Amino acid sequence: MASGDPSAVASEGSGNGVSKSHTPQISKRLENLKPSVFSKMRTLALKHNAVHLGQGFSNVDGPEYIKEAAIEAIKTVGKNQYARGHGIPPLNAAVAERFNKDTGLQVDGETEVTVTCGCTEAVAATMIGLINPGDEVILFAPFFDIYEATLAMVDAKIKTVTLRPPDFAVPLEDLKAAFTPKTRALLINTPHNPTGKVFSRSELEVIASLCKEHDVLAITDEVYHKLVFRGQHISLASLDGMFERTITLNSLAKTFSLTGWKIGWAIAPPHLTWGIRQAHSYLTFAVATPLQWATVAALKSPDSYYEDLVKQYGERKDVLIEGLKEVGFTVYEPQGTYFLMADHTPFGFKDDTEFCEYLVKEVGVAAIPASTFYSDPADGKHLVRFAFCKDVETIEEGVRRLKAKLRRPVLASS
Repeated sequence: MASGDPSAVASEGSGNGVSKSHTPQISKRLENLKPSVFSKMRTLALKHNAVHLGQGFSNVDGPEYIKEAAIEAIKTVGKNQYARGHGIPPLNAAVAERFNKDTGLQVDGETEVTVTCGCTEAVAATMIGLINPGDEVILFAPFFDIYEATLAMVDAKIKTVTLRPPDFAVPLEDLKAAFTPKTRALLINTPHNPTGKVFSRSELEVIASLCKEHDVLAITDEVYHKLVFRGQHISLASLDGMFERTITLNSLAKTFSLTGWKIGWAIAPPHLTWGIRQAHSYLTFAVATPLQWATVAALKSPDSYYEDLVKQYGERKDVLIEGLKEVGFTVYEPQGTYFLMADHTPFGFKDDTEFCEYLVKEVGVAAIPASTFYSDPADGKHLVRFAFCKDVETIEEGVRRLKAKLRRPVLASS
């Protein structure tokens, strides 16, 4: 029986009086969630030996000095056991120091920083620790799928405000209308995955004013905060009167190309940190101790590291954009992150899923169908997400395959 096939459940009695069924079993909270498209596209990419320009992981590891710090910690007696639940003291201090340098805000690493198993767990701990059943949470669509999943786990209701191309600007009237007496929180991801949008100061100020007016929490996912090509990243917590109601989430993964380490953190005032830590303590309790020590070294990186990072990703972005445009895509150039959205409709496919399956199977390039990021898949069916967190050679090979095999449909003459 294939262990990965939920439909291949044995039908014999289990021996404990419970009959097994061929029907996959899942809680009502999660039954409406779509299967992860990232796993599907990664499997297809491997099967068809495709250039993977879909999922957001680098094919180049992070700096050697950070890996060496992890190795040294592994070799040190006492640094391989459970860490303190909310993080080793030097890492909590390093997160606070980095946050102060980036935002001007002074936070207490001991009472306002919680180290988590990646930003994914930071999101989950925040939702579980601070959101109640029936609460409404505002999301900007398109949004990363973990937001919907974790809100389903706490029986919350999602209200969406849709950002649309070409500039993915915040529709202010739609945003204002989304707030109701049941609104508990708003979640914002800036720089934004999957669009690459960097929320402007004026947009953030409107969001802040609405959160204060309606006494709503703000949850900010800022994992791409160092990857900005145009504009400026501004932490919502740094705006007047917002720190007291804001949970700022971040991680090591994207900035340092160490996605497999799963080191993240949540920064919030003590009265909000309490709920996050309560949830965190029963989810993972603590995360990998030697990797926490190595993250201290990462967060002490010189400014030149971040400058070089933006330069390198900027060059990769330009290679991909130029190639996609030459092939025939309409490309929406990102202001930040290492993703971009492109319109595939010139190629004549009915939707993004059909196009991406053709792309990986026949062209040998993997991308992500954008409909997976929307509550209403129709809003994203004309879009695909490409990632440029690969080395230039890989991106160039992907472009070469696109140019060689992807064609616009031949239109019949009138």
